[in-house]
Amino acid sequence: MNGNESIVIAHAGPKSSTRMIGALAITQTAGYGVLYYAFSVFIPPMSRDLHAGVAQLTGAITLAVLVSGVVAPVIGRWLDRHGGRGLMTAGSVVGALAVLAWSQVRTVAQLYLVCGVLGVASAMVLYEAAFAVIVAWFDAARRARALLAVTVVAGFASSIFLPLTGFLVDRYGWRQALVLLAAGYALTTVPLHALAVRGRGAPPHANRREIVGTALRERPFWLLAAAFLTQTGAVAVMGVLLVTYLIVLGHPPVFAAAVAGLLGVLSVTGRLVTTGLQARWRVSLITAAMFGLQGLAAVLLPLVGRSVAGAVVAVVLFGLGFGVGTIARPALLADRYGTAAYASLSGALALPIMVAKAVAPLLAAGIAQFAGYPAVMGAVAGACALGALSLVAYDRRAPTGPAPA
Repeated sequence: MNGNESIVIAHAGPKSSTRMIGALAITQTAGYGVLYYAFSVFIPPMSRDLHAGVAQLTGAITLAVLVSGVVAPVIGRWLDRHGGRGLMTAGSVVGALAVLAWSQVRTVAQLYLVCGVLGVASAMVLYEAAFAVIVAWFDAARRARALLAVTVVAGFASSIFLPLTGFLVDRYGWRQALVLLAAGYALTTVPLHALAVRGRGAPPHANRREIVGTALRERPFWLLAAAFLTQTGAVAVMGVLLVTYLIVLGHPPVFAAAVAGLLGVLSVTGRLVTTGLQARWRVSLITAAMFGLQGLAAVLLPLVGRSVAGAVVAVVLFGLGFGVGTIARPALLADRYGTAAYASLSGALALPIMVAKAVAPLLAAGIAQFAGYPAVMGAVAGACALGALSLVAYDRRAPTGPAPA
């Protein structure tokens, strides 16, 4: 255990720690539900009112993801210096105001502007920021359980907010639904971030610039980047195109949507399995195995996906690794580089990963149009395999001593 983590243990009382984890679990669920997942429900009514095509509107949420990645390094440096309380509280206010402004847009250009602000707010309040708070506050022994608790609850964000948003749109119209979501998000997340999130940053003596510079010059950091970039791109492609491909394979739309909906539940299962296996095997190898399983699922889907059983098996195999990268990335970064510059390193890593998340579905849609969906599944399988191999190579270079402070 390093000195920085000793400081963390000394100050992290059980009540405040439990309260913070509970608060983050709630705010991450609301954040992903309102700031990200709800967008898809608003596309049909916005398309009618704004006289815009689906591609134009989808580009707005793509812009939000890209902006989130671009500002991630700056957000990370702020988190390392000042901690998360003030930033996440301010981000909640910005996010609520952006959703409220969204309810008033009259043109596609205004929508893009609002989504740019949503991207900034997302970088301030979603997983990257929450994980930085958890890594700074908990020692290594309790960190995995804290990350798991938050992500297990937040893993149900789409299951909660997609039907809730649909109900609000149907009952009140899309503009009033956004007003209600903005109010609910503000009333939930602003006080929780302000009162429950602990505000500790890194010790003042920590040379964060040196830690980050050293990491960026080392091959292991770029192996991690390659692993999570490729797998994130694969997951984004499946999240966007799976329903369409299942319909192309001959399944009814209702069945396709129901099977694709398993991904959210299975992501929670995969996180539970991964955390449970950490007592026996290294995180890098467990994660590599999960990525490899996803590659196998992508290969199987074109081969056996026309049958009901085959489609379910392929989706289940892919879904088990759906959320593993979310908890593996902070664990691997903190284990190797310590906690003093974790948020800065996480922000640097988030930039290419967010770009992959935004761009990969667009590239996959182009491949599907010109080469067919089997080619898309081949690309997904290749990306997962590359991610797995990168983690195996990283594991061979993993340090044997304790992480630096």
